[in-house]
Amino acid sequence: MAKEKQQKEPGRIKQMVQVYKTTKAHDKNLTLMMLLAFLAPILVATLLAVLLPGGIVAYILWPLTGALVGVLLATIVLGRRAEKAAYEQIEGRPGAAGAVVSGGLRRSYRGSEKPVAIEARSQTYVYRAVGRGGIVLVAEGASAKAKDLMVKEERRIRRSAALSNIPVTKIHVGREPDQTPLPELPKTIYKIKRSLNRAEVQEVYNRLQTLKQEPLGIPKGIDPMRMRRPSRPR
Repeated sequence: MAKEKQQKEPGRIKQMVQVYKTTKAHDKNLTLMMLLAFLAPILVATLLAVLLPGGIVAYILWPLTGALVGVLLATIVLGRRAEKAAYEQIEGRPGAAGAVVSGGLRRSYRGSEKPVAIEARSQTYVYRAVGRGGIVLVAEGASAKAKDLMVKEERRIRRSAALSNIPVTKIHVGREPDQTPLPELPKTIYKIKRSLNRAEVQEVYNRLQTLKQEPLGIPKGIDPMRMRRPSRPR
């Protein structure tokens, strides 16, 4: 076990360094934010060691605890900013929303690997995800066409008696006032009020798979199958 741990440890460190370098190239404030996240708990812990009774033991344990918490917070900051940087790099490209839906959501949601609706002329696509919040339709492309496609897709879903009462949320990805920026898409989806349990999510997903649909091609741009949620250093 000790040998296996020694073999895995360099991999984790290498992963953290690689994620840091890649993210720093697109996020100039990364180092400062990580440093603040690391130092803040140490300063608080040191202050507590001075103010609270405990003697020498407190002077050792409190700062040590603060350092451990600081490492954890710095790692979390790195992971979140790495995720945001990754999404910002693909934002605006055809297929970007589908890449996030299919590979960037937690296990509580299952996203479509290809568009469920396409308007090729305007490069407008609709993707679908199913999770605790029900069915989520995510569109990218021209505003008018995107809304049109999402309404048609919702009607198609409603035609199934088993899905008629399932909540459907429509999200249009973009930078307009009524749209959701791509980096904020996962957070927006997670905020949807929960209405299904795990068993119901699986049942709805299976029902959606049986809906008749004309074959659709993957939009030229980003391949959703190659997009994965940015891994956070452990």
